Amino acid sequence: MAVMLLVNFTHVLPAQAAASAAAVGRTFSQQYSPPKAYDSAELTGEDFSGQELRTAEFANANLNGANFTKANLEGAVFSASAIADATFHQANLNQAMMDTIRLMRVDLSDAILTNAMLLRTEFRDVNIAGADFTDAILDKYQLKQLCAIANGTNSVTGVDTRESLGCR
Repeated sequence: MAVMLLVNFTHVLPAQAAASAAAVGRTFSQQYSPPKAYDSAELTGEDFSGQELRTAEFANANLNGANFTKANLEGAVFSASAIADATFHQANLNQAMMDTIRLMRVDLSDAILTNAMLLRTEFRDVNIAGADFTDAILDKYQLKQLCAIANGTNSVTGVDTRESLGCR
């Protein structure tokens, strides 16, 4: 009895990625880019505007005064970070982890926070005009607090902020 074994390699190894990237004229770093790690970093006042920061890790970082305007932060981790006087205007925070943090005087206007994890996050004096919270994970207290200030429509998704929060 003959048994045929078929193995399908679905993960590209770094050497294969480098070889295929070279064949099409791209460097390895353009083909494969691991997540950026800023865990526990002092990033006060840093300008990350317009940057590609998908899956970046900012856990326990000091991000006071940081500028993330129009940054792609999809899947980024901000757990237990200090974030005050920061700007996330028109930032993509889809599937971001922003749990156990205090957002003070933070601009989240027109940001996309779809499927974001926001449990145990405190919102103080935040601007959420036009932010899209569709399927974000929030508790009842947070929803009540955010619904009291929610207004506008997201310019990218076309979703009304109050509707995305399920405000009544």
